Amino acid sequence: MSKNYTHLSLGQRYQIEAYLKAGKKQKDVALLVGVSPSTISRELCRNYSKFDPLKRGYSGSFAQQKTNYRHHNKPKRVILDDEIKQK
Repeated sequence: MSKNYTHLSLGQRYQIEAYLKAGKKQKDVALLVGVSPSTISRELCRNYSKFDPLKRGYSGSFAQQKTNYRHHNKPKRVILDDEIKQK
């Protein structure tokens, strides 16, 4: 059985933010957004701001910025062709 995994969209991140501010539990947020509860848990672990007093808590736009930064700065796979290998 294979599953197709997708990234959270900005809209889903805004939904997560709104439901959390409304006091919903992580399991309920997962059902409402249509993702696995573990997806919500990982999202909060990656993007929950504990230390910055101005951004304390979860922010959908801040989470998207962090995601874009991580994606842009991740190590890229380098494919060497025969010419470069010989040099």
